[in-house]
Amino acid sequence: MGKMKHNFRELKIWQESMNLAQEVFLQVKSFPAEEKFGLSQLKRAAISVPSKIAEGSARVSGKHFIQYLETSLGSLFEIETQLLLARQMDLLEADDAEILINKTQELQKMIAGFIKTIHD
Repeated sequence: MGKMKHNFRELKIWQESMNLAQEVFLQVKSFPAEEKFGLSQLKRAAISVPSKIAEGSARVSGKHFIQYLETSLGSLFEIETQLLLARQMDLLEADDAEILINKTQELQKMIAGFIKTIHD
C-alpha cells in the first residue's frame, strides 16, 4: 500500500454522494416546518458522505483513507435509517423514499467495493 492520493472529484463514489446529498436536501425542503429541525441530522449525514470522501482522498496512506470511507459508510446507514423513519412518519412519499433508499444502498455497495480495492 504505497503512497496514494485520489482526486476526489473524479471518484464515482464522491459524484454519486453529491447527487444523493442534493436529492436529500430537495426532499427535506418539502418537510413540514416543525419536522425540518427534527430531521436536520438527515441533512448533516448527507453532507458528511461526500465531505469525508473528499477529506480522506487527501490522505497519503490507504489505511487512513479507508477510515474516512468507513465514516462515510456509517453516515449512509444513518441516512437510510432516517429515510425509513421519514417514510413511516409520512414525511416522504413511499415512491420518493424508495428511490432515495435504493440510491443510498447502492452507494453503500459502491463504497464497500472501493474500500476492498484499497485493501488489495
